[in-house]
Amino acid sequence: MRELCNWKGVEILEANACADHIHMLLSIPPKISVSSFMGFLKGKSSLMIFERFSNLKYKYGNRHFWCRGYYVDTVGKNKKAIEEYIKNQQKEDMIADQISMKEYMNPFKGSK
Repeated sequence: MRELCNWKGVEILEANACADHIHMLLSIPPKISVSSFMGFLKGKSSLMIFERFSNLKYKYGNRHFWCRGYYVDTVGKNKKAIEEYIKNQQKEDMIADQISMKEYMNPFKGSK
C-alpha cells in the first residue's frame, strides 16, 4: 500500500490493517480525485497481493479481493481523534471479536 501511495504522491498519515479491512488516513493531492485514487489503490493492490500470495487466487477465484465500496470523509480539527481511532482500531476489533465469540459459546459444552 505504501508503495502504491508513493507512486501517486499520496501521504499515509496513519494506517492499520485488521483481519478483513484496512483503516487509512491519507493526504491525497488536490489534482487526484478520491474515487480515481481508490480505484487505483484497490485495483493495483489486488494484483500485487494475488501475485505475492498466489494461494489467494484459488480462494477468491474471479471475485474481487476488496469489497466494492469505501468510506471517505474530510479531516479538519478532528485529525488527532481520527489518528487515535485508527491506531486503536485493531485492539477494538479484537475485543469485539472476543465478545461475539462469547455470544456463541454454550456455557455447558464450550461451544454451540
